Amino acid sequence: MNDSPWAAEPVAAGPAYDALVGPHTRPMPIVPDAAGRDFDDREARDRGAAGFGGPPFRAETPPQEPMPSPPPPPSQAPQDASPPPPKKRAGRDLRAAIGVGVGLGAVIFASLFIVKAVFVGVIVVAVVVGLWELTSRLQEKKGIKAPLVPLAVGGAAMIIAGYVRGAEGAWVAMALTALAVLVWRMTEPPEDYLRDVTAGVFAAFYVPFLATFVAMLLTADDGPQRVVTFLVLTVVSDTGAYAVGWRFGKTKLAPRISPGKTREGLFGAVAFAMAAGALCMEFLIDGGAWWQGLLLGLTVAVSATLGDLGESMIKRDLGIKDMGTLLPGHGGIMDRLDSLLPTAPVVWLLLAAFVGTG
Repeated sequence: MNDSPWAAEPVAAGPAYDALVGPHTRPMPIVPDAAGRDFDDREARDRGAAGFGGPPFRAETPPQEPMPSPPPPPSQAPQDASPPPPKKRAGRDLRAAIGVGVGLGAVIFASLFIVKAVFVGVIVVAVVVGLWELTSRLQEKKGIKAPLVPLAVGGAAMIIAGYVRGAEGAWVAMALTALAVLVWRMTEPPEDYLRDVTAGVFAAFYVPFLATFVAMLLTADDGPQRVVTFLVLTVVSDTGAYAVGWRFGKTKLAPRISPGKTREGLFGAVAFAMAAGALCMEFLIDGGAWWQGLLLGLTVAVSATLGDLGESMIKRDLGIKDMGTLLPGHGGIMDRLDSLLPTAPVVWLLLAAFVGTG
């Protein structure tokens, strides 16, 4: 019984009660508990599992949507998950490469302008070391036994013969070296004979015979200047290709052979070499003209690039990065001769056509 003055008159349970307040709101009967006390089952329903096994029905409440978290302050805004583009880096130790390059340049220039014969000795040493690197890598990676002894002796003979007797002497020494390779290989079992002698003749042509044209450049009256022109144009071409390709290079030149080379780098090599060629022909070569230097620089850029790609092809076939480790920052001797070797006959031929061989 509610004693509050605001309470309505009680209505008895029954059909009239149900019609008034609904069947589901009829009051629950009062039952005694185990101790004999009476209590309303609604209290047990409200207490849930604390009553007799839980409520007879559960009130269904709609799930609450999670409150959206406030946006983080600008200082804590999420960062872009994508990493920044990698910076371009040089593939070698530039300090070591520059130091070695300066040292080699000092030796070359000192021998060129003091005693020509000393520079011929420098060429011979470079050729013998290059042959040793090439034949060693062939045997290590492919099992090819190109005989080093006849190659080294014949290579030195080619350089000296080219300096003393010109192109005729170089060709004779080349033929005798090839014959010596054939005979030397006969001292071993015949298995893979053809493969080994083919590699030996290729090595004789690739390294010492092409290097003979450098010695032949030296025989002219302005020989040291011609050799300097040849070296400067090749180095400038490589430098232009590296600088322009590293900064602007996007289009691959020969991705299957040398992924680092780009067409933009080739354009840089051509531009740098043509400018250097015009200057060298105008101020270093007797009787030279600047327009001849433009043609010379263009040809050098192409031949140096092809020479670099040619050795890259060899190294990819062998599965190596460098031919050797003799020169820190450069690799081996052959890694520095790659663009010089095919360029030497090109420079000799064009200079002979422009100003003669005297």
